[in-house]
Amino acid sequence: MSKQNSNDDKNNNFFNKNPLITFAIFSIVIIMLFKGLVGDGSAFNANNGTSTSRSKQVSYSEFKGLIESKSLSKVEIGQSYIKAKSADGMIYTTRLIPGDVNLVSLLDSKGIDYSGFSETNWFTEMFGWLFPFLLIIGIWMFFAGRMQKSMGGGILGMGNSKKMINSEKPDTKFDDVAGVEEAKEEVQEIVDFLKYPARYVEIGAKIPKGVLLVGSPGTGKTLLAKAVAGEADVPFFSVNGSSFIEMFVGVGAARVRDLFEQAKKDAPSIIFIDEIDAIGKSRAAGGMMGGNDEREQTLNQLLAEMDGFGTDTPVIILAATNRPEVLDAALLRPGRFDRQVLVDKPDFEGRVKILKVHMKSVKMDDDVEIDEIARLTAGLAGADLANIINEAALLAGRKSQKTVKQSDLFESVERAIAGLAKKSRRINPKEKKIVAYHESGHALLAETTDGAKKVSKVSIVPRGLAALGYTLNKPEEDRFMMQRFEMWAEVDVLLGGRAAEEVFIGEISTGAGNDLERSTDIIKSMVQTYGMTDVAGLMVLEKSRQSFIGGGQQATREYSDKMAEEMDNFIKSSLEEHYGSVIKRLEEYKGAIENMVELLYEKENITGDEVREIIVNFEKENNLKSKVIESVNEIKEELKEDAKMVKKDVKDEDQTS
Repeated sequence: MSKQNSNDDKNNNFFNKNPLITFAIFSIVIIMLFKGLVGDGSAFNANNGTSTSRSKQVSYSEFKGLIESKSLSKVEIGQSYIKAKSADGMIYTTRLIPGDVNLVSLLDSKGIDYSGFSETNWFTEMFGWLFPFLLIIGIWMFFAGRMQKSMGGGILGMGNSKKMINSEKPDTKFDDVAGVEEAKEEVQEIVDFLKYPARYVEIGAKIPKGVLLVGSPGTGKTLLAKAVAGEADVPFFSVNGSSFIEMFVGVGAARVRDLFEQAKKDAPSIIFIDEIDAIGKSRAAGGMMGGNDEREQTLNQLLAEMDGFGTDTPVIILAATNRPEVLDAALLRPGRFDRQVLVDKPDFEGRVKILKVHMKSVKMDDDVEIDEIARLTAGLAGADLANIINEAALLAGRKSQKTVKQSDLFESVERAIAGLAKKSRRINPKEKKIVAYHESGHALLAETTDGAKKVSKVSIVPRGLAALGYTLNKPEEDRFMMQRFEMWAEVDVLLGGRAAEEVFIGEISTGAGNDLERSTDIIKSMVQTYGMTDVAGLMVLEKSRQSFIGGGQQATREYSDKMAEEMDNFIKSSLEEHYGSVIKRLEEYKGAIENMVELLYEKENITGDEVREIIVNFEKENNLKSKVIESVNEIKEELKEDAKMVKKDVKDEDQTS
């Protein structure tokens, strides 16, 4: 019995999902039934339905011959054909010849009974009237079906959002998420609540209903949400915020209701809304009319659903965004998204752990030093680090290597930072000479200026869209602020390229355009924002508001024209003063620059150690007080201590696992 019911359900589902096929089958069946019941409307079918099986079609001359022989007992004349019945029950049909006026006279002369009949009946007339309407309905159902597929189900996409909701039980664990230890601690209690909700309900504690994950793109917000569901072993309903928005008002609200209904049925569960700013933007930032648009309807429904939970309902809402400042205040109040968790870019130890996670599936050579790669990738997010490992594996595979080597990882880091090497781009010797002196100037100032980032690599191989060469600087450690002397040091390093062109070539080029722009911006920020000069003292001239995490800034000018003139004069004089000191430094180290340029011409790429060796040798030959040796020794000691700490942490983690 149950098997029969299941078959019926399958059939019903098929016809419900294919209304056009259902309509066509129904129409054909109705037409066939009426055709069989009504027939062609003639008296022969009405009186003798069984005799219709004996019929014969004859020519018009044969038909007239039957009339002459008096073989026919009754004749019916229509608009286009004639039917006749013989004495033995045979029915003859023939086409009527228009204009034959002798037919009726012939029938009268032979005494044969005749009459007329209509070739149409009420059914065919009715069908003729109904056919246009049936055609319009069929076309409408066809386009409605197309819209149903493109908009997520139901008429105009309403009432069926299940196709847009990804429901799963992730196998991701906290061990798969590295570099965000503080964020993992914040969401750990959510896992505990989902596993043991009674423990919290009995004591009267209210678990946060919603947790907002805030962080730059690629920091692992979605991965962390999956890990929470994986650790708790509960259903994970994930959907993108833009999936709720349609052109028809009410569709998004219906999808929100559908999402929460599914989550409540499978509770305990987790709802994850990625890019929630697509539907959660502040309603105060809407249009001038403040209309009741689709986004506002959807947001109102989301607010209502989040308020609809009881304290004992084990459904947790996780959401992710990199633009928390645009979210509506009602969405962030306690009782909805009670807690905001920052998923930040990883520090040095975090990068080591992330690299270790992604290296598990890649065959690494014994010469690979994870901590060295972690130092070169300061400021990169977890997604960037994963891409670097993958790019290194692709490079090794292209070279037909069995393992990924340290050189492959270095090349992958350079691709991520400076862009793809343009080996096919040929630059003439004159431009190559300019680039070599330019990059050597940057490198020398970086190594001989206190507070500057030390050199990791110097290259005159074109990379990216416009760079003809580059100097890769790596920070000695993770930095979250800069002191005034370090900002001036960065200005000196940026001016080193332009100054080297003037000192050694005697002419300047357009290659220093970006260096001058960045130098100007640094000094301007020292005046306007950080209060590091005497131009404005401690007064802040521009209030900058970061538009989104990791993005640009919008500044508002709040100073007079006189102050602007004083600031311009200070920036100009500061650049000239530091440019003069940079030129003196380059003239002092002319021999080191020439040796560096010669080595660059030969190898095209030189390491930071080679740069430091050239400078130290020049200082020894000319009895100069070394500005490199002391800093190099300090850096080496710091690197050794950091490497020991990292290796100890990694070893402890391996033993624990």
